[in-house]
Amino acid sequence: MKDLAILGCYAHPDDEQGITGTLKLCLDQGIRAGIVCATRGEVGQISDPALATPETLGMVRERELREAAAVIGISDVFFLDYRDSGMAGSPPNADPTNFINADPHEAVGRLVKVIRAFKPTILVTFDPTGGYGHPDHLAIYKWTTEAFHAAGDPAQYPDAGAPFAPSRLFYASIGRSLIKMFVGFLAENNLPSPFGGADMSQMGIPDEDITHIVEVRRYVGLKRESLSKHRTQMAENSALAALPEELWNEFRAYERFQFVAGTPFPPNADPADLFAGLR
Repeated sequence: MKDLAILGCYAHPDDEQGITGTLKLCLDQGIRAGIVCATRGEVGQISDPALATPETLGMVRERELREAAAVIGISDVFFLDYRDSGMAGSPPNADPTNFINADPHEAVGRLVKVIRAFKPTILVTFDPTGGYGHPDHLAIYKWTTEAFHAAGDPAQYPDAGAPFAPSRLFYASIGRSLIKMFVGFLAENNLPSPFGGADMSQMGIPDEDITHIVEVRRYVGLKRESLSKHRTQMAENSALAALPEELWNEFRAYERFQFVAGTPFPPNADPADLFAGLR
């Protein structure tokens, strides 16, 4: 079997939860899987003061990510060592060490270095909305896209390792029809949006742009266990925590992808197989 691998490129610990079922499916098929995290989520929420302080949150969330990844079976977790930028328009945005304030060439170079070391067949990151418009999500989407094209070019980043070109790039997100269902659930239960004032109608991938849907129903319980490791981010009164079991399972039973660039798929390829034609 060829040495196949998938690498999810995200901004904060817990962002990876959108594709944990697919990552586990890959591992079960003998495909290597890894996660890149640009920051340690230093300005995220703290659900319980006993878990962390603002000073220790980054360290705690790194541990949470490694524990969440271990539930899935992933040991390859890479950090780009930038600082969490915080929500759009918030005071933390101004910190010069933030991911959004990084030199673009340097940020892409750090991603290229990981890609060349891990040698993923497939890269996955956020869609162009960043899921819900978080500045760091938008940055990792943009710079992962650039790194996908740069990693195989020997003229770019010659000090970042031997050139290696991933075969395919995908964006992963929730489809907008599911977002609409979630908005309805919030309205029916008089719950606030977990995304602040962001326009939820513009979140995620338009259904017509989704090219691949991977069923991961068998892993829903494992996905919940993995998510539970992000304890600092699991507020008991959140809208997500209020989801009934059947609705939770329906949301989490499928993971949606948009094929963006790379090796075309063979005719009549299985739309649930991201690796079709590459095996």
